[in-house]
Formats: sequence, structure tokens, C-alpha cells
Amino acid sequence: MSPLMRRSTWLLLALLALGGSGTFASDENKSIVVASTTSTQDSGLFDYLLPIFKHKTGITVKVVAQGTGQALDTGRRGDADVVFVHAKAAELQFLAEGQGLKRYPVMYNDFVLVGPMSDPAGIKGSRDVAHAFQLIRDKGASFVSRGDRSGTHLAELNLWTAAHVDIEKDRGPWYKSIGQGMGAALNFAAASGAYVLSDRATWIHFRNKAALQIVVEGDRRLFNPYGVMLVNPVKHPNVRSGLGQQFIDYLVSPEGQADIARYRINGQQLFYPDANDPNA
Repeated sequence: MSPLMRRSTWLLLALLALGGSGTFASDENKSIVVASTTSTQDSGLFDYLLPIFKHKTGITVKVVAQGTGQALDTGRRGDADVVFVHAKAAELQFLAEGQGLKRYPVMYNDFVLVGPMSDPAGIKGSRDVAHAFQLIRDKGASFVSRGDRSGTHLAELNLWTAAHVDIEKDRGPWYKSIGQGMGAALNFAAASGAYVLSDRATWIHFRNKAALQIVVEGDRRLFNPYGVMLVNPVKHPNVRSGLGQQFIDYLVSPEGQADIARYRINGQQLFYPDANDPNA
């Protein structure tokens, strides 16, 4: 092969590699995959936010909505360019494994404990969520768990621990683990008169409330922060790092943070920006 042909071949390979990373992606192929939680999808946030982002940048975002654990595993396989989830300890583990480059805080909301109007555990109005979980167990009141390794499921497990309940040992027929997303868990609770832990945004967006109500809220242990990370393109060369970073930069920019704050349902704000909080 002549030096000229070798140089041409090298340049072609280099351009293909850059295109794969998203650095010089064509206008026809300006898209990324974001592995995120069912709460960002079920709350309607992405339906609101992604058209704004596409209008600003021309980038299409394809969302894979899963539990946080599954979303992080999608990132570990290199099947997503960005992960946007809500389980900080799991996110930091993802970084420690070298699977992501940096965690950016984006926003927060909180969890609420939802239950039937009849409130068989007698916990409505309590601000001590651990005590409420104890009473649910003691009275054998029906409880629905997502059981899907999502951020909400991990938060639920932490609350059982805070309540000094070994849920694997103490669970009985009253505890239903369904292995599904937030919307499905709320529908199950509505149909069966059960308690369920929900992120507030999905609860507000949820239309089939039936005889459900918020019974416990406001405990500091119900705080729910969200973070976003670019999947490491060194481990996964197919990651479109340029386009993915543009999405992250938008989310944490003053403009993106303002767009997040403006998302409301019936006048209620669903997410609160916190990109500038170093402790988020």
C-alpha cells in the first residue's frame, strides 16, 4: 500500500472513530441514548424537557426508562451514552468502577408514603417514616414494593433498615414485591388498597389515584437527589461522548435548570434544580 493510500485509510478510520464517539456526528444521526429512571419518564419530565433540548441543539434523546440499578447496568454494558438516575451511593459506585467520568447533581424532589384512605396502619400525618414502616409491618398492612433495584426500591429497603425491620426475614403475605416500575406499583396499590413508597413527581403526575392519599411526608430521610453521568468512552468506544456531554451541560446550565424548575402539573413544581449544590 502506498504512503498516500495508508494516510487516506488512517484518516477514514479516525473519522469513523470520531463519528462513533459523537464528536462529529452528522445532522441525520445526532442522537444519544439516555438510561434513566421510570420516575423521570412517568412524571412527564422527559416529555416536557427533551423537545426543548432538541430545539436548542438538534439532538434527539432516546430514553431507556428502567429502575436505577438496571439503568446503571445498561451503562456498564455500554448500551447508553448517559445515565440519569437517583441513587447516589450506587452512582458513586458506578464511578469507582470507572464506568462513568463524573457525577453532576441535577435536581431533587422527595419520596412520599402513599396509602389507602382507610389507613389501616394508622400512620397518616406522621413525619417519622421509619416508625410508619414499623407500624405497617406490625399490623400486617398491605404494602407494595417495586422490587426492581430502582432508586425508589433502594430507598424503600433503607427505610425498612431504619425501622429495624429485616424485610427479607419479616415479610409475609402483606408484602407484595412486583418487580415493576413506579406507575405499575401505584396502580397495584390503588387496586389493592396498599401502601407504597413513591417519588412525589410520579405521584403528582399519576392519574389513577382512586382512594389513595399521601400519608407520610416531610421526613429528611425521604430526600431524593438525581445525578447524571457520561458513560466512560474509554471503556466503551461507541459512546457518543460529545453529544452526551452536550445533554449534561444543558441539564446543569442556568437555562436547563430554569427549564426543570418550570415543569409543573396543576401549579405544583415536580423537581427542584440543585446543580450548584456541591453536596447534592
